Parts: sequence; structure tokens; C-alpha cells
Amino acid sequence: MSDGTHPYAGAAVALTTLHGKADALAPAFAAIGARLVAVEGVDTDVLGTFSGEIPRRSSPLDTATEKARMGMRASGLPVGLATEGSFGPDPVLGLLPLHREIAVLVDDARGLTVFETLATHETNLGGRSIASADALTDAELARWGFPAHALIVRAEQAPPDAPVRKGICDHGALERAIEECLAASPVGSVRVETDMRAHFNPSRMRHIARLGERLAGRLGCRCPACGAPGFGPIGSEPGLPCVDCGTPTAMIRRELLGCVRCAASATRPRSDGLESADPSHCDRCNP
Repeated sequence: MSDGTHPYAGAAVALTTLHGKADALAPAFAAIGARLVAVEGVDTDVLGTFSGEIPRRSSPLDTATEKARMGMRASGLPVGLATEGSFGPDPVLGLLPLHREIAVLVDDARGLTVFETLATHETNLGGRSIASADALTDAELARWGFPAHALIVRAEQAPPDAPVRKGICDHGALERAIEECLAASPVGSVRVETDMRAHFNPSRMRHIARLGERLAGRLGCRCPACGAPGFGPIGSEPGLPCVDCGTPTAMIRRELLGCVRCAASATRPRSDGLESADPSHCDRCNP
């Protein structure tokens, strides 16, 4: 808008969450003049659970989009917001754990969907199998962020109705959960793992807040062709030249920008200002 007003100033946005994400996301949207309406009675677990009882069958983007629409249907609001996280080994760096989070805003009034992503290695993701509570070390628990970050305990190779204890935030509860699940395990072992649900994982909640700021900022960027909000990064172009010989490398040279509603696109230099690659990334200098 010509007066500088954010396109979502004054908007009410349905936030679909079972895990208290409003506290993390509301400040970023309040800063642009939007109000989040937490829709907490919607059972998003039907789309899949972090603890594995219900597998996720769709991509994180599709799952987050459906979550947003569930909240829109429940609230009657035309704009909805949801996030979805995924965790696992970094596909490039091997066993190093990687946290990916996606936030999606669905706007039926404007006919568009805008999303932003965040990837970080700053996660407490972990777990292992044990045969007794004494097998856990203080160093392991500290590495997992316990007790500030909760744990999950489940019996191994047990029937589907075996106990799964979640949201464990103190040592006494952890010991009781291990003993209970050991009694239900036919092989005498349990799996202790980090609880990655947002309301039991302060590290994840901090990243969700960062992602909310990123999405709110993107929503303020209008398409130069059609004026739709959400113009922003859609990909990247490799070819950053080697600082020694000028040969294009596989490193990102430019960022690709695009509209979520029309075909308009543009390019811009790397956001970090890097103009050349170290020779270690060059196939000519470092074959």
C-alpha cells in the first residue's frame, strides 16, 4: 500500500495448534498489526503425531496447509496459519541432527498461500535404547536438555496398546516411566527419546518464533506485478565464482524471488553479501 500499511494490518488469523504455539508466533504478527486467534480444539493429531502412533502421510507443506484450513473451518476466519516440524539426520552432513520447520499462511480472501521455512542444527533431538534407568547418564540427559526439555519413553517390540509416556519433565517421573515400560517390553528394553512437540521443547519453540518473524516480514513484500503479498524467495541459482580463478562453483550465486499468485519473478544477490567462493569449493582449484 502507498501509505506503508502492512497488508495484514487489522487481520484476524486463525492459528491451528494443539501445542501452545500462539505465545511464540503472536508477537511477530502483532508487530505487523495482525491478531492471532488460537484454535486449540481441532484434533490435528489425525494428520500424524511426532511420537509415531499416527504416521504422517503427507509432506510437511501439505500437512501444515491442511492444519491451517482445519482452523479456518473451525473459526470461520478466511485466513489461517499453521506450522509443521520435521527432524532427522542432515542429508548432507550425515548423522548431525537437523530440524526443519515450515510455517504456512492460507488466505482465501486473496486466493493465495504463503510459506516460509527454517532449517537449523540447533536441536536437542536424540534418544537411545536402555534396559534400566541406571543406564542413562547425567551427560546424556544434559545433552537432551532435560528436564527443561521433556522426554518420551516407550516399550520396545511391544504390542500397540503398550504404554507410551510423553511429556516427562522430572527425574522421578522418568524413572517411573522407564520401569512401567520395561514391564511391558517383551525384550526387556525401552526407548528413551526427546519429546519434540513444541510445548515440551523450548528450543523448537524459539525457532518457531524466529520463523514467525520471517513469515510476517515476507507477507509485507508485495509482488511488483500484481500487488499480492508474499513476494519472496522461491529458489536459488548456483555459480558463485571462485575467488582465485573465476570458475563458477556449486555455491549459490543469486536468490530467485517469485510471486505466490502470478508468474512474476526476479533475482537478487546473496543475502549475506558473499561475491566469491573459497577455492576449496572450486572443481578447478580443488579437483
